This record gives sequence, structure tokens and C-alpha cells, in this order.
Amino acid sequence: MTNGEAIMAFSQSEKIKAGLIWLSSVLQMSENFQGMEKRGAEKAVGAFLNLVVHDVGLSERVAPDPGWKEVREAVEKAATMLNSGIGVEVLHDLTKALSQVTTIGQRSMTLLKDQHLL
Repeated sequence: MTNGEAIMAFSQSEKIKAGLIWLSSVLQMSENFQGMEKRGAEKAVGAFLNLVVHDVGLSERVAPDPGWKEVREAVEKAATMLNSGIGVEVLHDLTKALSQVTTIGQRSMTLLKDQHLL
């Protein structure tokens, strides 16, 4: 990974982590919602999850790291489950993605620190 790719990986990982944390929080809150509120929350989460899926795809192109594949698989599975009406089980895949994104961020930060760029 080049220094530029490491910077992009770190930047993208932080953005995607924030999105995954937000999505998980809203999903947990929506467990207590009923009817239209629950459907509205799930639609909002679905739309935002699609943005995260696209950001992961971008990350794979601009900041190559083998971990992005696992992240993409987890968020795509979460999106499919959410679209199928399976709500809370999505949290497992979002947590898995969050863990992998954190690892990518740490790996890129370590590379930058070793180069004395951070």
C-alpha cells in the first residue's frame, strides 16, 4: 500500500465506521417502533446502508486492502437482509463490517506512523 492509498484507506475507514455506527444505533432504536414509524426507520436505514455499500466499493478502488472484500460482503448481506424484512439480525453483519473497517484503519495508520507521516 502506498502512502497515498494508506491516507485514503484511513479516511474512508473513518467515514465508513461513522456510518456503520449510525446505522447500528438507529436499528437498535427502531426495535421499539411500531407500524409506520418502524417502516420509515427501516427505509431510512436502507437508503443510508446503500450509501455505505457504495462507499465501500469506492474504498476498494482508491485504497486497495484485502479487508474491503469482507466489509463489502458483510454490508451487502446486511442490505439484503434489511430489504427482506429481517431487522435486528442485520446488526451482526454491521458489527462484523465495523470490526474489519477498524482493522483496515489501524493497518493504514500504522503504515503512516512507520513512515513518520502521522
